Amino acid sequence: MLKDALDDFFHFLRIERGLSQNTITSYRRDLDQYMDHFENKQAFSNWQGVEHTDITHFLFELKKQGKSSATIARMISSIRSFHQFLIRDQITNHDPSLHLETPKQDRHLPDVLNADEIDKLLNIQGNKPLDIRNKAMLELMYATGLRVTELVSLKISDVHLSMGFVRCLGKGGKERIIPLGEPAIDILEVYIHDARKSLTKNDTVQNLFVNHHGNALSRQGFWKVIKQTAIEQGLIKPITPHMLRHSFATHLLENGADLRSVQEMLGHADISTTQIYTHITKTRMKDMYDQFHPRAVKKTD
Repeated sequence: MLKDALDDFFHFLRIERGLSQNTITSYRRDLDQYMDHFENKQAFSNWQGVEHTDITHFLFELKKQGKSSATIARMISSIRSFHQFLIRDQITNHDPSLHLETPKQDRHLPDVLNADEIDKLLNIQGNKPLDIRNKAMLELMYATGLRVTELVSLKISDVHLSMGFVRCLGKGGKERIIPLGEPAIDILEVYIHDARKSLTKNDTVQNLFVNHHGNALSRQGFWKVIKQTAIEQGLIKPITPHMLRHSFATHLLENGADLRSVQEMLGHADISTTQIYTHITKTRMKDMYDQFHPRAVKKTD
């Protein structure tokens, strides 16, 4: 009975909310653990019996297990969404998740690459088809701030080089249009008209980026590409795909872009998510001041 309601919720997320498979998997991971907790207690045959204190006991157990504040906050969000669904579908008549206190989280600024590191990463000199593909992927990611899933899901028809933009379907199936810079356009033209044709075996694969077998490139495949490229280009720090997205946003704001435009290009539903990048630019500005202003307080060893 507990599992039936969960399955209905996941169906609701997929069909009615249109959430991505990655997001649904995250919900499933949290709520399977939530359900297991109550099944192990053998005290509940349905969700109607769950009370506020039962949830707080579950969250307390997570804390005792050493779960981070971020993990517990995410779990609370999943639990709230699930109980709201149960009321919506009249499976229960009360919401025990009301008034749950979300733990305060340490706000970690995302890692970004500076302009020199970006130039180094993108300075791929090889002219083999895979070299051209790799350069095209990284140029496009830095030019647009796409998520990895969005990048590998692109179709050839989504790229409009003559008009200088790419069409992207983001979270929840929301469409956004992102401009392309000249370096990205130039390498994409070479990739599409030359390199990609030598990689694909037939015309049935419509994905923009393909692997050496001519099939659609996977998320894992892109992760391998960026890690290997970073090593080959002599970058010491570990590079992740999301660092290119963070760098895209940070560099735009540093050079005068307004927050709303960056929010739209990133596909953030809430502008507060985008505002994290303003903290990065302020931190970098303070570092630059301390380093170069003659009246700045100099740190001594």
